[in-house]
Amino acid sequence: MEQTTVKRYLPWVVATALFMEQLDSTIVNTAVPSMAASLNVTPLSLKGVVASYILSLAVGIPISGWMADRFGTRRVFAWAVALFTLSSVLCGLSVNVPMLVGARILQGIGASMMVPVGRLTIIRTFAKSELLVAMNFVVIPALIGPLLGPTVGGVIVHWLSWRDIFFVNVPVGLAAQWLIYRYMPDYRSDTQRPLDLVGLVLFSSGTALLSWLLEVFGEHRIDSTSATVLLVIAVSLLLAYGVHASQTAFPLLRLTLFKVRTFRISVLGGFVTRLGLGGMPFLLPLLYQVGIGLTSWESGLLMMPAAAAAMGMKLVASRVLGRFGYRKVLVVNTVLIGLTVSLFSLVGSSTPLWHIVCLSLTQGFFNSLQFTSMNSMAYADIEAKDSSMASTMGSSMQQLSMSFGLACGSLVTGWYLGDIPQTDRLAVTSALHHAFLTLGAVTIVSSLSFWALKPHDGDAVSQGSQEPGE
Repeated sequence: MEQTTVKRYLPWVVATALFMEQLDSTIVNTAVPSMAASLNVTPLSLKGVVASYILSLAVGIPISGWMADRFGTRRVFAWAVALFTLSSVLCGLSVNVPMLVGARILQGIGASMMVPVGRLTIIRTFAKSELLVAMNFVVIPALIGPLLGPTVGGVIVHWLSWRDIFFVNVPVGLAAQWLIYRYMPDYRSDTQRPLDLVGLVLFSSGTALLSWLLEVFGEHRIDSTSATVLLVIAVSLLLAYGVHASQTAFPLLRLTLFKVRTFRISVLGGFVTRLGLGGMPFLLPLLYQVGIGLTSWESGLLMMPAAAAAMGMKLVASRVLGRFGYRKVLVVNTVLIGLTVSLFSLVGSSTPLWHIVCLSLTQGFFNSLQFTSMNSMAYADIEAKDSSMASTMGSSMQQLSMSFGLACGSLVTGWYLGDIPQTDRLAVTSALHHAFLTLGAVTIVSSLSFWALKPHDGDAVSQGSQEPGE
């Protein structure tokens, strides 16, 4: 297949899979209150359904680069889409929370291959000067998922059943398979590296245990002594992985890439920033439905402005970064995101809807610029031979931060709520307001990590002017 044809159609192949993944994520968040009522559990306790998906992403992503190098990007991508589609059907057929969590774990494993392998294929196909525009081109169609997800999910839940929200992925998955067969290039590594099984066990078990601790601690299902012991074990496992990675020739995640300054700042700084943002997609529907008393479809409509603003920002992000540079954009924009998160603490039952819409538009605008900046700058100084490992590490840390952010957001909300029943609407609203202030403060503090950037960092990926396929 000619390179020009690949560049023309590859972004649409990857975008279709991202659309399915993003659509599923936003639909589920909107349906949480209805799912809780159907399964006879509290809404906050269903964070396990969301967290299990995100955590399985974080655990599965580290081996995605190895699988792509070993079996080829086309085959792995097709497997991932097939698994995601099949597990979506299983989610819709679930009869209890454990079964739903198990199906969501399978979904996460499928997504853990889709997202990084798709990103890796883009990185290997486009030159660095084309990378920012190419990534934006991929993300714009994918953002249709968050744009439609809350509304589609709200309508389905309102008129049908929450189980039907998962069946939407079936036609999208079939369309993605056709596009993969026609246009997906098959990249493989010239050298076959062995799978780091010891590293996989250490890293996966450490991150899984740490995320699980954050979840159960927020629900007071474990005493402080046991929690402390398990926390020490989790941290020890991750430290053991660090020692192991420095002593093996082919580590699961090559930590020496953090010596590349732009990669280190983008990934680690983005990790802290996402801790403050990770819980917002879960907490906002709770604010709208449990706190304010809106229906699921009304809540879904209020989630749309952020996605619409995110799409708009993608059209101008390269110009903004080219004009002001990564350092200024990331420092200032992170503070602005923290302020918008904090402003949700003012939203209540008496807040005019147009105020909420404006706030959502603002947040979507800033969030989109933030993620575009962090994701593209990470590869500015990465050599081609390290692109697979960098994509794997970047995706893994991104999903870990979202998993921990979701757990932290729920933990903070639960801490402010205390022993008050979640049926107390005023108490839930007050707890959410305090959580937004806390998460906003964390986000603002994370802006300090981007001060270490230099004025011209990221210029290699922000100066491209051609659209994919030109």
